[in-house]
Amino acid sequence: MEKEEKNYTGIIPGQEEGSIITAESHVETEDTELAQALFNTAKERLLDVNNWQHVAGELLARFQLTDAAGREVPSPVQEGYRFKLDIPGPGTEAGEGYDWVEVEAVETFDTADIESVAIRVRPASNPQTPEEEVAHFYSDESTSTFTVTREKNKVTAAVYDRNIKPNTDSERLGDKLRNTLAGAVGIGIFSKVQWKNLTDGLIQAEAT
Repeated sequence: MEKEEKNYTGIIPGQEEGSIITAESHVETEDTELAQALFNTAKERLLDVNNWQHVAGELLARFQLTDAAGREVPSPVQEGYRFKLDIPGPGTEAGEGYDWVEVEAVETFDTADIESVAIRVRPASNPQTPEEEVAHFYSDESTSTFTVTREKNKVTAAVYDRNIKPNTDSERLGDKLRNTLAGAVGIGIFSKVQWKNLTDGLIQAEAT
């Protein structure tokens, strides 16, 4: 059974088809003040996408923020930016060696007892080429939503992958084979491992 989503921002999409991957880590502090301080630290780490591999320690992919044209930019993340992902093994021809996702939404929620921030991304084309083909091992029906949430004295970091399916639509045979294999490994192992490393790192007392 899936854990209840921390969807206070309302940007986690409903599950319609494909696979679900959920990674979640939480810390309960002695009081609300400590939880607020930890939430603020975790929020900064979440929005600093370029530093995720250092926060997570054993993160298997390297994440680089770019603007809509694919030019590398510093954190924090913004809606309309892209993630350029460098994952182990061969990349796609369409992505020129990388996998790409677009930042669809960055939202916050804030009340006295609950604070939350979330980023939703979706597989996208390589913005550095004129082609519109999705350059990612998941299809563009798939999404990943990254969240940090404080509920009173409990702080939770989570990643919600929804509607996950391998991207087999490429007209390039090499990309189709690569995406089929990488998508299957991603669903079975890769995403679960790297997302749990990330959620652990976001809320730990000291960044790695």
